[in-house]
Amino acid sequence: MRIGIVTLFPDLFEPFLRLGFVGKAITQGQLEVCFENLRDHGLGVHKSVDDTPYGGGSGMLMRVDCVLAAVESAQAKSPVPLRRVLLTPQGRPFRQPVAHELVQHPGLLLVCGRYEGFDERTRQFVDDEISLGDFVMTGGEVAAMALMEACIRLLPGVLGNDASIDEESFSESLEGMLEYPQYTRPAVFRGLEVPDVLKGGDHAKVASWRRQQARERTHARRPELVSAPNRDPSRR
Repeated sequence: MRIGIVTLFPDLFEPFLRLGFVGKAITQGQLEVCFENLRDHGLGVHKSVDDTPYGGGSGMLMRVDCVLAAVESAQAKSPVPLRRVLLTPQGRPFRQPVAHELVQHPGLLLVCGRYEGFDERTRQFVDDEISLGDFVMTGGEVAAMALMEACIRLLPGVLGNDASIDEESFSESLEGMLEYPQYTRPAVFRGLEVPDVLKGGDHAKVASWRRQQARERTHARRPELVSAPNRDPSRR
């Protein structure tokens, strides 16, 4: 898979791409990450990529001409088509089914904003808009890393054990519910014991207990995940 990133701050990604399973995916050739420095497409002596908004208002907006130049340059350098994703709080919510959807593409191009956001016309030149949640950050770089990690771990062989993603929060096998409680040694810690059913060796009882725990936990913590029958998982 190839992931391109349009950003003013490519250095922010250096440790993220070097360490952990993301670095492993790159080393093993399962992932290629390329950067398009937005500053390279800036205007004038100072390579400006932002300007004041028409109609007045505070802050600066990222210019559509500069952003599009970077986007088109990144695509021109890519041997595969890139799905253009604008990272913005106005985008559709990022959920686990969306990660599964995105990883099916041969390539992604993540466009990271700064300042007060993008010139509205930028939206006409992308394929998707994604938001991490109902909050605002100063740039899209952290959002890009979160999206990348959620997608990259779904690539075959990246985690070492592909079964690791079979039963986890929001997975299809758990019908989109939260994951059940999990325990490891010691069996007792400060008076807190591992449930007996998990130590009994009856796999059928363990599976039943886990499913019930997942259901109860989801009802208690995220009731909206189970409240809508026949829900569209990408819009939970």
